[in-house]
Amino acid sequence: MQPIQPEIMAAHLTGSHRHTYDAIFQHPLARNLDWRDLRSMLAALADVQEHNGNLKVTRNGHTLILHPPVRKTFSDVQGLMNIRHFLEHSTEAPLQTAAPGTHLLVVIDHRQARVYRTELSGSVPHCVSPYNPGGYGRHLHYVQNDSNGQRKPERRSFYDAIAQTLRGAEKILLFGSSTGASSAMDQLFTGLKEHHADVASHVAGSIVVDEQHLSEDQLLAKAREFYAQMIPIP
Repeated sequence: MQPIQPEIMAAHLTGSHRHTYDAIFQHPLARNLDWRDLRSMLAALADVQEHNGNLKVTRNGHTLILHPPVRKTFSDVQGLMNIRHFLEHSTEAPLQTAAPGTHLLVVIDHRQARVYRTELSGSVPHCVSPYNPGGYGRHLHYVQNDSNGQRKPERRSFYDAIAQTLRGAEKILLFGSSTGASSAMDQLFTGLKEHHADVASHVAGSIVVDEQHLSEDQLLAKAREFYAQMIPIP
């Protein structure tokens, strides 16, 4: 076996790697991903080795075998689904119990939650996505129960995974694009209060932002401004 050395550490995905990573989770399923970009992204997140013409990808005790495409693009639907499930199941360990003073930012919508350490410059988020065994319908839809008009609960495992990632932080700030019954941000906070009160007690605020039109640097700047205003002046 000849190991392919990771180009960067897993916690420092480049823009191109993030683009490839996001494409794997988009709906409808991405097609014709560049094989070199895909392999490079996997090497940034996991241990990747070449063996008998195939690619062996190992991460956090999970293993994925990929057959390289004949052409330069990877368009095998089942292969892409396997990569998606591998990345979901082998998600890096949640953030460790945060050191005293750690402030986190959660940017959440119905597709995923991104958790940032606001004190780190160029912070790369830990991403949590709802898991669907079929690989489709990953969004958390707002659904009414036709019989009584009540809202059906979202997949609790999604919010439990976020809670595990947040546990230990001193302060937590939530960003979302809306409020109310259809808001993923409000649903997260409700879920934390009901099932993870210890985490909910550290939520310092929730703010509606137009996150699709803000860069990650702008989101982090808003979070740091919020936290700065909380610091008492001597």
